[in-house]
Amino acid sequence: MASRGRKRKAETALGAAAEKQETPASGRKGMEEASVVIEHCTSCRVYGRNAAALSQALRVEAPELPVRVNPTKPRRGSFEVTLMRPDGSSAELWTGIKKGPPRKLKFPEPQEVVEELKKYLS
Repeated sequence: MASRGRKRKAETALGAAAEKQETPASGRKGMEEASVVIEHCTSCRVYGRNAAALSQALRVEAPELPVRVNPTKPRRGSFEVTLMRPDGSSAELWTGIKKGPPRKLKFPEPQEVVEELKKYLS
């Protein structure tokens, strides 16, 4: 005899999966303007402190650009800064994925990223 409730759970899971697929398509409102995206792994506090210092430096230097930190789930061990353009293209300002050990090489000096951002904006 089949257990009760399985069919409903399966239908609910399929409905939730369909909603998840629709979300990225409707989430393109932020692509109307350029923005800076900082992706950092959340497994270590050091990543968060460096991301906070970097986002503050970027906001001071380019206040017209919104800075988003981890808009999606970050990859393990990642620290990347990307300029997202209004046309949907992106320019990588910094990546620390292939850098290290030591761990401190994964994190840029905020001034380095600001200088790279200025190159892409001008």
